[in-house]
Amino acid sequence: MTAPMRRVTSSAILNALPHAVVVLNGEDDIIAANDAAQGFFGASLSHLRKRPLSAFVPFGSPLLTLPSKVRQEEAGMVEYRVDLSSPRLGTGQIVDIHAMPLPEDPSIVVLTLDRPSMAEKIDRALTSRSAARSVSGLAAMLAHEIRNPLSGIRGAAQLIEPTLEEDDRALARLITAETDRIVKLVDRMEVFGDARPVQRAPVNIHDVLDHVERLARSGFARGIEIRKHYDPSLPPVHANRDQLVQVFLNLVKNAAEAVGPTGGSITLTTAFRPGMRVAAPGSPHKVSLPLEFCVKDDGPGVPDDLVPHLFEPFVTTKTNGTGLGLALVAKIVGDHGGVIEIDSNAGTTVRVLMPAYQASTTQGDGEP
Repeated sequence: MTAPMRRVTSSAILNALPHAVVVLNGEDDIIAANDAAQGFFGASLSHLRKRPLSAFVPFGSPLLTLPSKVRQEEAGMVEYRVDLSSPRLGTGQIVDIHAMPLPEDPSIVVLTLDRPSMAEKIDRALTSRSAARSVSGLAAMLAHEIRNPLSGIRGAAQLIEPTLEEDDRALARLITAETDRIVKLVDRMEVFGDARPVQRAPVNIHDVLDHVERLARSGFARGIEIRKHYDPSLPPVHANRDQLVQVFLNLVKNAAEAVGPTGGSITLTTAFRPGMRVAAPGSPHKVSLPLEFCVKDDGPGVPDDLVPHLFEPFVTTKTNGTGLGLALVAKIVGDHGGVIEIDSNAGTTVRVLMPAYQASTTQGDGEP
């Protein structure tokens, strides 16, 4: 005989939803909010209730006018990619807003706030990996088809240089220098073709970040303030230490270039985010990505149209950049089974999500 079903209340159902749900009365006062909404606004239900929505949302936000439009049309409406970032809510608060009138009382409006899904973030990561694979094929072709002719050109320039007049020798030296520059570019691209499994072990991310900080302070970030907000209880990350150093050295260097040599700061943050699970490509199992590592700068930010493409090869905001640095970062993070994303609100934040080390995990494999 089956056990009798326990009565499920509507509030229990709302609190089980991962999306923030807020209910407004006819004066746009909050009369109900689920647990996710309380977490989003950083306030308890008793604090939210009977207070106007405008007390929690940035001035001039489209969200403030949406409920009145819903009541006027007596129909649901949606606003996509609304930025609710504020000193109270923090940066990067981009949400899709669904607003519906209550059928029994159209003056009451139900709002649902959806952050961009992890599926969207994974899709961006997979796009970057696909682009990196295209570069892999190009790199292999370049290594095979271009290196030999370049060696011949360089050798010929060196042979004829002593026989030339001084002005012409400068041209021969220019040929040699430009040939060397092309070879270095081919070498950088060839890294994308390395398909060997990543040799991984438990790594203390704070040791990695401290090492990167020392390198930065002694070189490109000299004079720039570097702040650290670490979670000391963080478990080890399942990763290759040298490759992690390469990733964060690149990210900190980009941050230092964004803030410039005078003024500005860089913030390194680590945190544990339980519950983050994604489907790993080529695997039927979901992988947990609870470790979050952020590199934030207070520079001018990145143009919105470039943000979705920054991890693609040859995309860069630098005048003399090759656009391969962040593409390589994305490849390394992807090879570790992680996800990388960028928020560019009030500066730029690069967020890396990676799997934690588990004793049962086989060391040295390519995928967790």
